[in-house]
Amino acid sequence: MTAAVLRALRSDCPITPRLSPYADDVQGWLVELVDRLGLPPDPATRRRLARAGFARYAGRLYPDATEADLRVLTALFTWFFLVDDACDGRDGLTPGQIRALRDGALALLREGPRARHPGFSGPLRRLLVQAWREPRRRMPARWRLRFADAVADHLDGVHREATATGSGRPPGVAEYVRLRRATSAAYVSYPLIEFASGRPLPDAVYHHPALRRLADLANDLLSWFNDIASLERDHATGGGHNLVLAVAAERGVPLPAAVDLVAGHWRAEMDRFAALRAAAPSFGPTLDDAVSVHLDGLAAAVRGTVDWTLESARYPVTPAS
Repeated sequence: MTAAVLRALRSDCPITPRLSPYADDVQGWLVELVDRLGLPPDPATRRRLARAGFARYAGRLYPDATEADLRVLTALFTWFFLVDDACDGRDGLTPGQIRALRDGALALLREGPRARHPGFSGPLRRLLVQAWREPRRRMPARWRLRFADAVADHLDGVHREATATGSGRPPGVAEYVRLRRATSAAYVSYPLIEFASGRPLPDAVYHHPALRRLADLANDLLSWFNDIASLERDHATGGGHNLVLAVAAERGVPLPAAVDLVAGHWRAEMDRFAALRAAAPSFGPTLDDAVSVHLDGLAAAVRGTVDWTLESARYPVTPAS
């Protein structure tokens, strides 16, 4: 039902696709890394992780990163996907366990690798310690705090979703869109544009209303595309936490009609994203190049998610060239 819609949306996406030349080599490195760390614990899940192609995802979002930096980015992406898997579904971590994981991860990000928390240990902690080493060494303190704040917002969203799923109350559309912006981890990926480019933005520019509108739109676009791709899984396990399911319930329409409604809204928001990106304000000659790199990164987050979703074994979508 959804594969044809997803491929049509990809065809309608005006953003040019890009991929790092190092992506496949870094994917091989990642497989060795997770095996060495014992993540995830069972061989079948490790094989599934290897087939997901997280390095290709990072390589689509940060195509100009050096090979060494793409390893860092891929390790961070893998950490977030492993956390997502650990929290997902009826058998995932409890809200209390998610809160403990959040507190431990934030202590590590804000205080350094010596920070310890009883709810955050083992291979997941070792992976984050390794992935965070280079950004912590290289990036300014204000950037590190911004990244940690984005991680806090994401894990708070995961906690809220787990609590809502446990209550059995599915969200309405507006409530879901707000929550999805946190659970998608897109806001975590945006500061990494600055890490990959070596061009951190001042906080006043990063949080400028024009850039925040574009950041929100990019988040919605990649999240809603992902929701269409994961509809079957979320219908079975997500407690209504999927935009298509929320639209179907709120509008009283069958799922195929809800898919079409979400796809139509996606196209309209893509047009708005393109228009706002073209009309982004100038911040002066010393900052405009860095802002342009940042806006290109927001666009790459959308297009990279589209292309990776259609090629990754993580989603039950038949790829098509």
